[in-house]
Amino acid sequence: MEKMSRVTTALGSNSITGRTMFCHLDAPANAISVCRDATQVVVAGRNIFKIYALEEEQFVEKLNLRVGRKPSLNFSCADVMWHQMEENLLATAATNGAVVTWNLGKPSRNKQDQLFTEHKRTVNKVCFHPTEVYMLLSGSQDGFMKCFDLRKKESVSTFSGQSESVRDVQFSMKDYFTFAASFENGNVQLWDIRRPDRYERMFTAHTGPVFCCDWHPDDRGWLATGGRDKMVKVWDMTTNRAKEIYCVQTIASVARVKWRPERKFHLATCSMMVDHNIYVWDIRRPFIPFATFEEHKDVTTGIVWRHQHDPHYLLSGSKDSTLYQHMFKDATRPVDKANPEGLCFGLMGDLAFAVNESLISSDASRKPYPGGDRRYPFFSFKKANPTEQFAHVSSTLSVFETDLDSNCMDWFVKTAQLYLLSGKPFTELCDHNAKVAQELKRPQVSTTWTMLRIMFSEPAPGPNQNLSKLGSLPLMNSFSMKDLGSVMGPEGRLERHKGESRQDNIHLEPGNSHISNNNEENEETEGSDGPTEYMFGDAELDDDDLYPMEHENQAVPEEQVYTLPPEAFQLRHEIIDNPSAPEHLQQDKADSPHVSGNEAEVTCLTPIETVSLISISQPLYSPHLHGSFFCPIVREMLSHYAEQGDVQMAVSVLIVLGERIRKEIDDLTQEHWYMSYIDLLQRFELWNVSNEVIKLSTCSAITCLNQTSTTLHINCSNCKRPMSNKGWICDRCRQCASACAVCHHVVKGLFVWCQGCSHGGHLEHIMNWLKNNSHCPAGCGHMCEYT
Repeated sequence: MEKMSRVTTALGSNSITGRTMFCHLDAPANAISVCRDATQVVVAGRNIFKIYALEEEQFVEKLNLRVGRKPSLNFSCADVMWHQMEENLLATAATNGAVVTWNLGKPSRNKQDQLFTEHKRTVNKVCFHPTEVYMLLSGSQDGFMKCFDLRKKESVSTFSGQSESVRDVQFSMKDYFTFAASFENGNVQLWDIRRPDRYERMFTAHTGPVFCCDWHPDDRGWLATGGRDKMVKVWDMTTNRAKEIYCVQTIASVARVKWRPERKFHLATCSMMVDHNIYVWDIRRPFIPFATFEEHKDVTTGIVWRHQHDPHYLLSGSKDSTLYQHMFKDATRPVDKANPEGLCFGLMGDLAFAVNESLISSDASRKPYPGGDRRYPFFSFKKANPTEQFAHVSSTLSVFETDLDSNCMDWFVKTAQLYLLSGKPFTELCDHNAKVAQELKRPQVSTTWTMLRIMFSEPAPGPNQNLSKLGSLPLMNSFSMKDLGSVMGPEGRLERHKGESRQDNIHLEPGNSHISNNNEENEETEGSDGPTEYMFGDAELDDDDLYPMEHENQAVPEEQVYTLPPEAFQLRHEIIDNPSAPEHLQQDKADSPHVSGNEAEVTCLTPIETVSLISISQPLYSPHLHGSFFCPIVREMLSHYAEQGDVQMAVSVLIVLGERIRKEIDDLTQEHWYMSYIDLLQRFELWNVSNEVIKLSTCSAITCLNQTSTTLHINCSNCKRPMSNKGWICDRCRQCASACAVCHHVVKGLFVWCQGCSHGGHLEHIMNWLKNNSHCPAGCGHMCEYT
């Protein structure tokens, strides 16, 4: 079988032509790559591996490389690359850790050429050398990079990045021996293929994994990187230390980055999740994309410019199982829809507002400020650069200042410094914070803290609180019908006759809390067939009536007045309607000819002798409202404070109340409050308070804020090279790297060192040494200083 026929198109007199078009794939694509003459594209994924021809009006499928009844995992591709020197050579990175090369010139149906299975985990990237035909580089999840000579059956070099995984590897376009590798720990390393023992340079490029990198095709020293921190950074590698020269902030994690041909300052990016669009950025204007392609309905997984010298055609594959060719003239230009207005609050409440000059000049009703023009002419206009191809727009900046006396933010700083959010009981925290707010002349906030203490704190039992004593009564307590005179309220009390003294109303003596139980009085009621139980409707019993301690016939002197201690809540309410009487008493009332009217209602309930009518085995009312009763009110209160701009109060209450209120507020709202408050604290440079708030937060998105950028990179004090292991011995010079310069023993605890000479030791030893000496105890001659 002859070599696969191809349509070659030379760039120049016969330039590339086409239109925006797409085709449906059999499965989602993971990566794409284009051949050197820009006439064919290979699409690879977990379940697809095909070659398509790029014709004038459509994609045409040319070859399916997945052959066999049950294709092996070698066909499941994470990445693919078409060699730019040899037109029949492809390489794929398999998800099972294999690196596979494919020869399209093979006469057989199966085009697989060589299989390398040296990686232990998934291979993330493969890259051919731009000028060397037989050199192939791979980067794997196992943390190793391997260089293969396709004329041999195994790798010729192995590079260890000392990291979890390698995300991308790229040979330099201009430097024959150099390649860059990006890692999941945020580092980028530069290697020389002739020295596999250690990297030439390493620097931290992003906070979080670096997913991609790309060398500039024209400028030798420019390297673009993209990471999970949603940034694209351009580094100048020609200096002694990698220098960040441009930074583009995107809205999602950056999965791919590719420089645009023939445009020095343009590059294309796509996201790993959330955002489905492809953006082309002018790195000199990092705040708004230069162009946008919005055709894909799912995450874009691969982008490549169709020809290395043609900036007008971009190819892309996606998880939505489509392959697109984008014409640059059909791209959306976000700058055409952007408003040239801006609004920003200053730290002390000042407001800056920028608006298009054309709107200001056309507004005839705009009155000048009495004190003169408030525009701040401290900025200079950028000269128009025709190569940027951006519309030139100028705006007018106005600054509105607040009255410092009325809008001073000292209260915010003092409140943040003086508030207590943890470490003491709940009531003490509320009292302390209320006192702080009162001293800062914020009475409403102070009252709020006091009310929160009342709502959510458990009441302390007092010595004379009958409420608490009620719960500890004996299981069966009784009182007499004679004592019902004080139960029914002032209008329906059980009175004897007019003018008759109420000596039968026995009050509880102070200090006594138990009721005398008489088994004889607890017998069945006269004339009834079983135990008598009465319900008094909504009537509530007086504490005094529940505790008769004396005999019923004993009189109480009129001059002696017994009162209950004041309670926090009203214990009863008046009963207007008289409760119904028991049936047998109602029958007695109907048969009695001696009474009439209200007197009949009263006297008929007077028993002939004292009998027990009611038994109490549990409290008649709850002594305290549970805190959950107030949660809806507190939630509304916190929302009110946040809407008024006092997010400090909302977050402080949220932390102090803890689990009492946290479940009542959704996580997104809590996260928004926390982020706003932390941002304010950091703008006022209240770093300690900010860190305390982060530590006390229960939102996962907040607690991780103080866990980023906490890695400490240590160099060996002997060979000055980075320490790669976690022990005390340098794996390069085999010397103890953390020996004390004073006592010469290994420092296993707190270690202090000089940033000038890297020598140090035990904290106490260094402190004592430098009290009497100014030179380094190691004898290097450096003038060390302990501050």
